[in-house]
Amino acid sequence: MRRFTLHRLWAIVLKEFVQMKRDRVTFAMMIGIPLLQLMLFGFAINSDPKHLPAALRIADDGPFARTLASTLKNSDYFTFVRETSSEAEAERLLQLGEVQFVVNIPVDFTRKLLRGERPTVLIEADATDPAATGPAIAAARAVADTVLDRDLTGPLARLRAKPGPIDFRVHAHYNPENLTQYNVVPGLLGVVLTMTMVIITALAITRERERGTMENLLATPVRPTEVMIGKIIPYIIVGYVQVTLILLAARFIFGVPMLGSLALLYSVALLFIAANLAMGITFSSLAQNQLQAVQMAFFFFLPSIMLSGFMFPFRGMPEWAQWIGTCLPLTHFLRIVRGILLKGNGVVEISPEIWPLLLFVVVAMMIGIKRYRQTLD
Repeated sequence: MRRFTLHRLWAIVLKEFVQMKRDRVTFAMMIGIPLLQLMLFGFAINSDPKHLPAALRIADDGPFARTLASTLKNSDYFTFVRETSSEAEAERLLQLGEVQFVVNIPVDFTRKLLRGERPTVLIEADATDPAATGPAIAAARAVADTVLDRDLTGPLARLRAKPGPIDFRVHAHYNPENLTQYNVVPGLLGVVLTMTMVIITALAITRERERGTMENLLATPVRPTEVMIGKIIPYIIVGYVQVTLILLAARFIFGVPMLGSLALLYSVALLFIAANLAMGITFSSLAQNQLQAVQMAFFFFLPSIMLSGFMFPFRGMPEWAQWIGTCLPLTHFLRIVRGILLKGNGVVEISPEIWPLLLFVVVAMMIGIKRYRQTLD
């Protein structure tokens, strides 16, 4: 029996390095994925989002009201992007997701304040993502006790008495109990579809090549478009089965409200499934083997789950990370599914999120078809 030798061990080590060097995609993934995780966790992920868009509905234009609005803005949690005069417009802004909060200052704010009656200021919040609204609401409550101390001097100093001169009340829209599952479970619909659809289809053409059945396809008169669509249709059916199972679990296990049209949700789900399948087919045409296909799919899945707003508040990320997240189909689908289920949104409300999905499908399909034509040659 031969003894263990360092010479043979070193030969095996060198052989593995040479093989690693030849598999450039795997080597790039070993370097790229840790760097991507470092960038995402180090710079993009923020569980304490600030500068959240808010609308100001102010019926009292006195100095105390303006001081309150300025103090909320200076807290870094609120950025007033709109002023609205009607309750209907404020509700519309929340429903469309254009603002995270609406701060309502009543018409008798100054009069009640000077009488020591603690005027009520209503903050309406889009609570579909409790992690995004929680820190800002806590900051607003902390501000309430000291916001007017500089203005309440002399005879008005008596109004500084605790619990503060202003009564802040929060109305959490769409998720009044701040239940995390109302945000997470609908989001899982998009995450599960992204993970399974991309990975499964990424193996489609690669498996044909490794098994040697690609030559049979090349010998047939089938066009590249027909091959891609033929491979996609079975997985669309699988995707709809997943959608149905998750919706049933969301309703009967987690009690997620379903205020909007399920038919609309199923229609949009087709577009999202097609986007992920097109991405998977593109990866399968780029990869040389199944391992590379899975690596590419994971490289796409990691930013999708991190930068889409599923795990961390989307508005808490830096602007460059939000730009990347906007390019991902999961970001738009999460807004659509949460809007339909929790807000009761219709076609008009979700239309700004539909066209990016459609554009993604077209681009991914064009790249996949082009690459598949190259494999024919």
